[in-house]
Amino acid sequence: MPQQFLNIGGLVALGFDPTGEFMLTITHSGRGVFRVGTWERLARDIELAYPNAGIGIGIGPIAGLRIPMISINYDTGELAAQTPDQAFGIHYAEGTVTIEPADRRDTIDQ
Repeated sequence: MPQQFLNIGGLVALGFDPTGEFMLTITHSGRGVFRVGTWERLARDIELAYPNAGIGIGIGPIAGLRIPMISINYDTGELAAQTPDQAFGIHYAEGTVTIEPADRRDTIDQ
């Protein structure tokens, strides 16, 4: 699977539900939920709900769940994370989330 891109301006933090199936994003204009792997947006709201003590509250298919969040580095304006199963690396900068499949090639002993 090639790189994929999500345009998410004003990202503050992101996190994953306990199953790793959903990614919660929190921005300066609300929250969104994406399905991990397809990256389809499943839910969006415009209520401001910034993380509190590193926890975001889910919406849509993860409504009410307390999700541990990874916050943006305000010094660099970037955020880096991996999906819980480490299948994808996620990098945010300048309004774009870049999703990169992890290198899953096996090492061949010679």
